[in-house]
Amino acid sequence: MLSTGLPQGAVPRLERPGPLRERVYETLLELITTRALRPGQHLVESELAGHLGVSRQPVREALQRLNTDGWVDLRPAQGAFVHEPTEEEADQLLTVRTLLEAEAARLAAANAGSAGIAELERLCAQGERAVARDDVEEAVATNAAFHAKVMELAGNAVLAELAAQVERRVRWYYTPVARQRGRQSWSEHRELIAAIAARDEGRATELMRAHTEHTRRTYHERERS
Repeated sequence: MLSTGLPQGAVPRLERPGPLRERVYETLLELITTRALRPGQHLVESELAGHLGVSRQPVREALQRLNTDGWVDLRPAQGAFVHEPTEEEADQLLTVRTLLEAEAARLAAANAGSAGIAELERLCAQGERAVARDDVEEAVATNAAFHAKVMELAGNAVLAELAAQVERRVRWYYTPVARQRGRQSWSEHRELIAAIAARDEGRATELMRAHTEHTRRTYHERERS
């Protein structure tokens, strides 16, 4: 068993063609975001390199970049560790998310057409099925896709760019509470879709604000392992 804690076969070996340094970075970031690599976990260069089928150099470069971006902590004489977010960090990020997504919901209610609303319905049904199967990974991914679609329907490129900057951290914070939020989260999505379809900008704004605030509170109230 490797000290990185990854199950055998969980990480595909990277093919050589392409910008290897970037691909190692993206792979490790995805593993952190999905919590396959958990907060506080020790990251051993040689073991990660073995998992990915690469040399230690691109892993070292990726870890340095992840440290710069706030995903990894490099500790002198100890090595690299997945960053452990503080409650204040989470609160600040999720508060900003509420502001961005509430405005996106308002704009989506003003601009969404029937095709966009149908896609929201499809994603909502997919998320509900994932919850019914207790498939947390699928539920988290579908939740991200749902919110990204609302942002797309808003039709504001600057807003979408700002939201993209926080999207991965939102997934990181949402993952440990996804099961707890469960069906309630998708019920809230259903209400939001109805408001967008009715072109009720005020209600869509309030529903999205309440929805994202509920996730923020749930994160702070989550059971500690």
